[in-house]
Amino acid sequence: MAINLEKGGRANLTLPKFVIGLGWDANSSSTGQGFDLDASVFILGENKKCLSDEYFVFYNNLKSPDGAVEHTGDNLTGDGDGDDESIIVDLSKINPNATEIIVVVTIHKADERRQNFGQVRNSFARIYEPDQTTDIPNMKCKEELLKYELEEDFSVETAVEFGRIYKRNGEWKFEAVGVGQKGGLEVYLNKYN
Repeated sequence: MAINLEKGGRANLTLPKFVIGLGWDANSSSTGQGFDLDASVFILGENKKCLSDEYFVFYNNLKSPDGAVEHTGDNLTGDGDGDDESIIVDLSKINPNATEIIVVVTIHKADERRQNFGQVRNSFARIYEPDQTTDIPNMKCKEELLKYELEEDFSVETAVEFGRIYKRNGEWKFEAVGVGQKGGLEVYLNKYN
């Protein structure tokens, strides 16, 4: 049974290999344009900065150089049930200098399209053990370990830090962050690069 986390909640990660599934639904938009939300991952060192540019994993760089983090691809619409984008994590492969993995979701061209997270509902991040008998990216969940449902209280924000995986005393943990801000992916690039 999955642990449901609230904002700021933390839990231990006991499996070295798991999937981070991110999902959302867009409300009907008066902007007349579709929503394209993008999940991105920053793999940080002790200095809270990316180990290198290649450790920023997103739709144009789908895999970290150590093979520990792999983005399964960009979903341009968010249509359908379940996960809209997935990130496979294998902590047994992670660069020994990595201490933190930040997971963010941004709205592509939010300013141009006049969109924000106030127009997004049913957003969640979940961590699950994949059923190894299925092929990626159509992974099936063997067991859901953690779930964090983001509250719908972001009226003007266009970027949200969903969660972070961090190492403390040699053990990996997950924290449900849920902090939004105005700006796009460049906000996080400035912060973590």
